[in-house]
Amino acid sequence: MFKVIEGGRGPSRDDVRREAARRLDASGYHLSRVREFATGAPMPASLRYLSLQINFVAETLSKLDPIPLDFCSDAYWPAFA
Repeated sequence: MFKVIEGGRGPSRDDVRREAARRLDASGYHLSRVREFATGAPMPASLRYLSLQINFVAETLSKLDPIPLDFCSDAYWPAFA
């Protein structure tokens, strides 16, 4: 007989990386990076710094065991305007 397990598996490292990528996309980082390559105009320092912060958070959350179920919460991630 099979038993249903409440909640199943917790979040994975890939889930955290996808959340980091989603946040970078939402910030306009990738568009700014493409513009930098195309025009040579430097990306705003604030976006470059935000990218470093998001990658740091993703790396740190990925190393936790277990990864918090609420890893998508804004409390963990840097804010962007």
